[in-house]
Amino acid sequence: MIEILATGGLTTVQDAGRRGYRRYGVGVGGPLDALAAQVGNLMVGNAVDAAFLEVVIFPLRLRFQQATRIAVTGSDAQMEVDGQRCPPWWSVVVQPGQSVTLRAPERGGVAYVCVAGGIDVPLVLGSRSTDLKAGFGGLDGRTLRKGDVLQVATGRPSGSKRRYGVLPPCAGIPAPQAADAQTDAQTGAATVVRVLPAAQWENFGEAIRTRFLSQVWQITPESNRIGMRLNGDEGLQPERRVELLSHGIVPGVVQIPPHGQPIVMQCDAQTAGGYPKIATVIEADMWRLAQTPIGGHLRFQSVSLSEALSAQQDVQNYLAGVRRAVELLFQDM
Repeated sequence: MIEILATGGLTTVQDAGRRGYRRYGVGVGGPLDALAAQVGNLMVGNAVDAAFLEVVIFPLRLRFQQATRIAVTGSDAQMEVDGQRCPPWWSVVVQPGQSVTLRAPERGGVAYVCVAGGIDVPLVLGSRSTDLKAGFGGLDGRTLRKGDVLQVATGRPSGSKRRYGVLPPCAGIPAPQAADAQTDAQTGAATVVRVLPAAQWENFGEAIRTRFLSQVWQITPESNRIGMRLNGDEGLQPERRVELLSHGIVPGVVQIPPHGQPIVMQCDAQTAGGYPKIATVIEADMWRLAQTPIGGHLRFQSVSLSEALSAQQDVQNYLAGVRRAVELLFQDM
């Protein structure tokens, strides 16, 4: 069992997501940073769809009532086991009665706590993910709070007490480079996120599309798991206005509401919307969005479909390398 001793809020139980129900208006959910969650599960010997904790606001403090292996991935949040610090992207064995604390990261956004066997909460529509909008899944469909107790499913034997870590994606996956670094110098390092044109790309006209791609966008505090709200010096307005009925949207879509400031749909995005869509963040870069914190800056870079597929292959190669390394470690335990 895991007891929640303290939480900054917005800590939820998630898994790989709730798929197959979008036609009924039920979103996918799951983690903001699916890549970090997959790596964390691999590090403790879980299937990649085992349930875990997603931490958005820090600190988080847990007490474990059983011996188990855990891994913390995502941001560079510092993990402490009974006050002993461990590096980020690290896996350790905790003993009954030990406490684990995650403190606020210096870099990055969300963090993940994966436990051997996974968090054991009821399946709802085939998933353990918390849907905060609908109020189901996870633990009673809500964020975790002090005093909550979570069950842990039986996991792979921990083997030795060996501690180990992996290279985070920022060190193991090639990063996109801004075509023009001049604007970045005004704000420090801006995260470059690659996009493909969306359905209404042509409606915005060449000058507006250029502004979208050249401007630095700041992530506002109004952002959440539904949408990342951005603010730039100049808003975007389509040159050719069209009346759009609500239609299907997916995480990663960049919508432009009437005020002209983009919203990037996140994992809890609604299944339909009517705002014009200028672009879609490629799947390979969704983790970069999740690890850019509130107040951070983004630049968008247009790429071709072949470049997007190549980027996704880089992600798959990274995951395959992690999987091989962890399997070798478990064989030696």
